Amino acid sequence: MFDDHEIISTIEMVRNENLDVRAVTLGINLFDCISHDLEIFKKNIRTKIIKQAENLVETCDAVGEKYGIKIVNKRISISPIALVGACFSSDQMVEIAHELNDIAKRVNIDFIGGFSALVEKGIATGDQALIDALPKALARTERVCASVNVATTRSGINMDAVLAMAKVIKKAAELTSDEDGLACAKLCVFSNIPQDMPFMAGAYLGVGVADAVINVGVSGPGVVKRAIEKNLEGQPDLTLGKIAEVIKKTACKVTRVGELIGREVARNLDIKFGVVDLSLAPTPTVGDSIGEIFQAMGLTSIGVPGSTAALAMLNDAVKKGGAFASSHVGGLSGAFIPVSEDLNIANAADKGFLSFEKLEAMTCVCSVGLDMVPIPGDITVECLAGIIADEMAIGMINSKTTATRLIPVPGKKAGDKVYFGGLLGEAKVMNVPNSSLCDQFVKYSGRIPAPIHSMKN
Repeated sequence: MFDDHEIISTIEMVRNENLDVRAVTLGINLFDCISHDLEIFKKNIRTKIIKQAENLVETCDAVGEKYGIKIVNKRISISPIALVGACFSSDQMVEIAHELNDIAKRVNIDFIGGFSALVEKGIATGDQALIDALPKALARTERVCASVNVATTRSGINMDAVLAMAKVIKKAAELTSDEDGLACAKLCVFSNIPQDMPFMAGAYLGVGVADAVINVGVSGPGVVKRAIEKNLEGQPDLTLGKIAEVIKKTACKVTRVGELIGREVARNLDIKFGVVDLSLAPTPTVGDSIGEIFQAMGLTSIGVPGSTAALAMLNDAVKKGGAFASSHVGGLSGAFIPVSEDLNIANAADKGFLSFEKLEAMTCVCSVGLDMVPIPGDITVECLAGIIADEMAIGMINSKTTATRLIPVPGKKAGDKVYFGGLLGEAKVMNVPNSSLCDQFVKYSGRIPAPIHSMKN
């Protein structure tokens, strides 16, 4: 769609605005590694992953250096372990997690995602074994990430899985109480999970995807913020429609960069190119914040009245710009609003501009959901399950991806400080109203039926 000269010129336009490629994720299919013997299975996955990924980091660094674009994270996603390891017990699943962690260290990647299960219509034997293994697997490894899809628009919400995941989250937090419940930062509960997402903790390789594929996540909240500011400096009376156009054009340029980097990495590794995921994923660094975009658009802070409308406009413009720039846009491709990973959002929550209820309301129009939210450690399992169910309902009814990455911090209450380190950032524990309730609703078994508009055949 674009020639190299045009893409290079686009890179030059954003080079001085700290644009980076947030993640290059190599997806690897493990179905040909299946064995009923655990040792053979571990040997098979080690052999295949290392063969496919041994040059991933070196190649990404070389391509990044060639174009002057930093590739921040190099990651791997794999077929859902609950499927390829369906015959194994929960204890054996923990052993598999350790094996994956060792493999990730061996090839020097940041995270490996795909310790996952898809249970929107029911929990099979392999799914249950993986769910039971999650607390220990995440607490005892550093680089393994997990996701469990409990709802889809077509299938409804599996409330048995929702309650089970609430218990898993509480247990994982307890097992890492000395790290403020850090294990929960590597676990996402999803509605409508994408099969081609390069971002952790939710990345896995879907069953309908190629044997190996490169997916790229390009993030540019700082670029978008500065583009808005520059245009408003020249035209203070800029309309909201014009601001949306600025965001769309900026997203288009950023997507071109991602396509260039992704295709070259894929070509050098002799692996298929998958998608560009243009998600505005922030870091805890000043100037690289989603929250600052809201201020650039004229709001006092993210969380104040008008924030949901501003986020809807931002998300829509990002998608339109990305869709114009590439025919291979996938994953989430929108805007994240993670609390601890975005310094501005964390500060907004601390100052009272952003409440837990407002955050949930904004997830109706964002790309993910309740992301990296530290909550009081004494929250009941029932309340936690209710929060997850609410977020899954937003995704199911609106035919969009939503997720929760909630961290009930053991021994801490609202207002206490937590620190997760690195890109995971820091924040204060958010207040969750009615967190001590033990309502019966989430204990009823079965599925919440799919909405009427799911019948599209």
